[in-house]
Amino acid sequence: MVEFETKILEVIQRAYNVKSFRFEKKKEADFKAGQFFFVTIRINGAERTKHFSFSNSPTEKEYIEFTKKLTDSDFSKALDSLKIGDWARLRMPYGSFTFEGEDKKIAFLSGGIGITPIRGICKYIADKRITTDVVLLYGNRTINDIVFKEDLELMQREHPRFKVIHILSEAEGGWPARIGRIDAQIIKEEIPDYAERRFYICGPPLMVEAMKKILSDELSVVNKNIITENFTGY
Repeated sequence: MVEFETKILEVIQRAYNVKSFRFEKKKEADFKAGQFFFVTIRINGAERTKHFSFSNSPTEKEYIEFTKKLTDSDFSKALDSLKIGDWARLRMPYGSFTFEGEDKKIAFLSGGIGITPIRGICKYIADKRITTDVVLLYGNRTINDIVFKEDLELMQREHPRFKVIHILSEAEGGWPARIGRIDAQIIKEEIPDYAERRFYICGPPLMVEAMKKILSDELSVVNKNIITENFTGY
């Protein structure tokens, strides 16, 4: 574990209500794709700390990044006001929601901002040219809610064994996506070899529990092949 002071390098708009925050990286700040870290910023002179998943891959060595859906919370408002050069303190790494090529076939089930650690893992797989077969089912309300849309498209082009299926709860004309919500039927249709895969689930707690129940109760996926990470809002 390392802890160090740093500064904001860049703020990137990812969707209408989502931003990525990039920090200057210390040489010794190593982490695995999918892990999380603690971020301390100053709000009205007082230090406040929250944890976030890395949304970048260890292969993106120039910075450390997290990505957040911005809300009306004090912490979100403070993040939204950060400027290049502003102070922060980071403590890392933590967590076991990771992948480094251990399996031949994996699948991700994600919703909304839960894509954050998954983006880091998929980028790691693409950059390292890991031969794992990867399928991502990514649920959102509309096209405008999709985070890392361009990144995911690029990674599909770079990695021939990486497939992304978008599932939207509201119909959108002229764009390739499933309409509805991730359920057992969609999993069976889009991942017919699901019994051969390890599943990684990340999203809001209720979504994670629902997906886990579908996998275990309806599809008989064994517990050791279900890895979960909950995303709670601030």
